[in-house]
Amino acid sequence: MKQRLGLFLFCIAALILVEGALGAGQADDPSVLTIKRIFDSNDFKGESFGPARWLKDGSGYTTLKDSNDLDKAKDIVRHDPQTGERDILVPAEKLIPKGQSKPLSIDGYTWSDDGKRLLIFTNAQRVWRANTRGDYWVLTPANGRLKKLGGDAPASSLMFAKFSPDGRKVAYVRENNLYVQNVGDLEIAQLTHDGSETVINGTSDWVYEEEFYLRDGFRWSPNGKWIAYWQFDTSGVPMFHLIDNTRGLYPEITTFGYPKAGQTNSAVRVGVVHVEGGSTRWFELSDDTRNHYIPTMDWADNSKDIVLQHLNRLQNRNEVILANVRKGASRTVMTERDAAWLDVTDCLKWFDDGRRFTWLSERDGWRHLYAVSRSGRKAKLLTPGAFDVIDLECVDKEGGWAYYTASPDNPTQRYLYRVSLDANSPAERITPQDHAGTHAYDISPDAKWAFHTYSSFGVPPVTELVSLPGHETVRVLADNAELRETLEKLDRGPSEFFRVDIGDGVELDGWCIRPPQFDPNERYPTLFHVYGEPAGQTVLDRWGGKGYLWHLMLAQKGYVIASVDNRGTPAPRGRQWRKSVYHQVGILASADQAAAVGKIVETRPFVDPNAIGIWGWSGGGSMSLNAIFRYPDLYRMAMAIAFVSDERFYDTIYQERYMGLPDDNAEGYKNGSPITFAHQLRGRLLLVHGTADDNVHYQNCEALVNELVKHDKAFTMMSYPGRTHGIGEGDGTTVHLYSLLTRYLEENLPGARRAPEGGDR
Repeated sequence: MKQRLGLFLFCIAALILVEGALGAGQADDPSVLTIKRIFDSNDFKGESFGPARWLKDGSGYTTLKDSNDLDKAKDIVRHDPQTGERDILVPAEKLIPKGQSKPLSIDGYTWSDDGKRLLIFTNAQRVWRANTRGDYWVLTPANGRLKKLGGDAPASSLMFAKFSPDGRKVAYVRENNLYVQNVGDLEIAQLTHDGSETVINGTSDWVYEEEFYLRDGFRWSPNGKWIAYWQFDTSGVPMFHLIDNTRGLYPEITTFGYPKAGQTNSAVRVGVVHVEGGSTRWFELSDDTRNHYIPTMDWADNSKDIVLQHLNRLQNRNEVILANVRKGASRTVMTERDAAWLDVTDCLKWFDDGRRFTWLSERDGWRHLYAVSRSGRKAKLLTPGAFDVIDLECVDKEGGWAYYTASPDNPTQRYLYRVSLDANSPAERITPQDHAGTHAYDISPDAKWAFHTYSSFGVPPVTELVSLPGHETVRVLADNAELRETLEKLDRGPSEFFRVDIGDGVELDGWCIRPPQFDPNERYPTLFHVYGEPAGQTVLDRWGGKGYLWHLMLAQKGYVIASVDNRGTPAPRGRQWRKSVYHQVGILASADQAAAVGKIVETRPFVDPNAIGIWGWSGGGSMSLNAIFRYPDLYRMAMAIAFVSDERFYDTIYQERYMGLPDDNAEGYKNGSPITFAHQLRGRLLLVHGTADDNVHYQNCEALVNELVKHDKAFTMMSYPGRTHGIGEGDGTTVHLYSLLTRYLEENLPGARRAPEGGDR
């Protein structure tokens, strides 16, 4: 024990010295970045706009503003988009409950459709990834009445409360059951009674929340008489246990259903219940409710039918189904199929008085927007051409336009376009031609206005109010001028976007940050940042926040920083680009990455071929492991954070979507898993994982450690007790993590050196 205590004190002293060195002597130099400046100061605090809520009629929007009358309180303010005039709709003093001295803190708010009542979400508590459980209050601004919902419900126990269309009722989930409460007399009706630890009504299980982003699991009918909702039966789903050894004297265990690849899913169904109570009418979509998915559901522009997307377990068949509420009958109006997988998008929007809906499909090899008849018999292509529609932003029913995001010529950027819903004119670009970078829009319900946020690589975002379709700037809402001024003082080297040809007609997009005072005659250690899986891109022409600043800090230390998007990432480069990795996630992607590194070394003499490192988080952590295990002659060092080491350890929806079922693709699962090639490790390796990661379990790290030990491989490991997938919980965690990564990089990749005379390699 004394020996361990002495070693512990020595390590702490060393850590203090190293951390001091990281920030010492440079804190007052505005040109130099440090860990402390980036992650533990306000030096690079950005300006943001909102949250803002468009009023339903598009006549204005509301925001939260600091109250002039009450300290640490917020007023709700209405803004006129045309004139800029502001008026306080709800002063903070109206949000003080009877008998209390302070107003409610506002974690969220929504207006009733008629604008006469306000629903306040407060005391929010985290449920897995988001704060979705809390208290709800209803305010009637006209008379100042403020009422708490839920009756005798425990504090912070209500979820997803929302007004009925007439504003007279509020529905919510409590302890996995659905309730409806009258706003006037506060009478409560319980609509479902079978909610339990295993039966979930009106919200979702773990895997639907993570992979389909489904949290709010019920929908009011337009006439306010019905509620359609999801039900999950998690009995039979294998339980996973998270152990927290640090919260108390004895370990605390969190247990939840987590279906790993090939294992049993929840039984999922959708039903409709009357708001006055009674039995639920269930829709029979499949004979096996554990081997299908219902990722989206809503009312089909009336109160008679609901519309669902219904996938098979392999996620290569998607049926659009209309289900009749009174008869309980359902019919398939359209079916999409793919030899690989189908991506689920919330793009189904009704127009033409409910006779048609919008739809995104890759049926011709590109993701395009279609107008589909309610019967499904007619589908008109609205966006022809060899390019991808990235997302549908808005359907202007009155004007007859669909607004969408695309970037036909540069997959690293994003722009706004619109096309006629009748396809009677060519699509037009709304974002001005001289605006490069990435552009995002929050469009008003009447499609006359939009909050427009744009940024580019190394340049922080600006948010402005623009009028549509002309894209005239009405006023700037957040310009980040102070942050821009701070960035201008930084010592920055050149950066570039490029394409690298890896052969066979394949070109990959990449970016590169070079050190300040870059000397082309030197060879620099080079760190590649990777993600590489179908869930995200790293090569995007947009502001990268603190991650960009950390990379810039490393460049100041003499490193070249680069990133490349391999095939299989969700870049708008066509179906074949994205789905070429089917059944070989981890295999093709790591080969692409290695080929790109080889070509970069060959064509850029300043990249030191003997000092190549790679790092990534989550899927990027897995890719970093695959890189250094599979290509030990290429990579000298890797840092893998919150990684999947064995693809069988990850969840059904994600892993099976891209790899199929483990029994059908055993070789793919084996060869796509980094753990299979751990015995080939020759470089330096850092493993980092949170022990409370409910997403990518700490099991992945422990299994890999066992395999590395088995083969007598040296490595470094850091576990963060009680931290989840983002490793952000706890005081000082982020500073500690990035200090660790920085030290490891500096200790395990050699510094820049002079190239041989004549450039001989």
